[in-house]
Amino acid sequence: MSIFADKNTKVLIQGITGKQASFHVQRSMNYGTDVVAGVTPGKGGTTHLGVPVFDTVKEAIKQSGANASVMFVPARQVVVAVTEGVEAELDLMVCIADNVPVKDMLEVKAILKGSKTKLIGPNTPGLITPEEARLGIFPENIHNKGRIGIVSRSSTLTYEAVLETKRALAGQSTVIGLGDDMIIGIDFVDCLRAFHEDTGTDAIVMIGQMGGLFEEEGAAYYQSLSHKKPIIGCVAGNTLPAGHNMGYVGEVMTNGIITVQDKVRAMQQAGIIMVDNINDIHKELAKVIAEC
Repeated sequence: MSIFADKNTKVLIQGITGKQASFHVQRSMNYGTDVVAGVTPGKGGTTHLGVPVFDTVKEAIKQSGANASVMFVPARQVVVAVTEGVEAELDLMVCIADNVPVKDMLEVKAILKGSKTKLIGPNTPGLITPEEARLGIFPENIHNKGRIGIVSRSSTLTYEAVLETKRALAGQSTVIGLGDDMIIGIDFVDCLRAFHEDTGTDAIVMIGQMGGLFEEEGAAYYQSLSHKKPIIGCVAGNTLPAGHNMGYVGEVMTNGIITVQDKVRAMQQAGIIMVDNINDIHKELAKVIAEC
């Protein structure tokens, strides 16, 4: 099985006619993703990549039955795009754009509050359920269907985590890049909850990074569970010397008050199996798989 998106998910693309959108949407369609509509204001009534294009999200949903979207829109248009999706009651939205202003993301969080819509991102590679749905920009050729869930705060290390599952001779149920920005939509808690409810996920790989409190909140949630699926965790920057700054926005926000070591300690105390180097994940994962 999977979380958030699968072969039955009907996807619309906001900003479908752009160059980057065209490239990645075609790849997603070739992968088998059910892309049913596109939205580009002013281009309604046309087709692009063989997909009907509409002026608004509501119109696209009415005509196509879409229940998820991928936003290939500039950062300055994210608030408007999210507002459209929430008002149309989409189940899921994926925001690829980076450098979305903090004030805009605060507005987005307020718009999402109390709605049925889940937002992945911004500044994310998106979500992929192997052999079923690719919502975003993941290099789809490295994924294999399996029973390991992956959730990561570090976009590029998400791909490394996927390769580690392959080294452990395992595949993935769903892979999610939460996004590298200071303020994001769904977080570790949302994903850990969903993976624990998914009967098709046996174990989880959780990749954190410097800055913010997302890892600590995820660890606290995991510790509170009475039934726990095994998690192998790693925090990017764990081997860096004290005082080194990677420049992540979350790191700038916490300004060294919360260290990588603090995150590792919280995750270990919650019962998460921690590794110092992402290249060691496959070793621990192989042990976990043998016990499942």
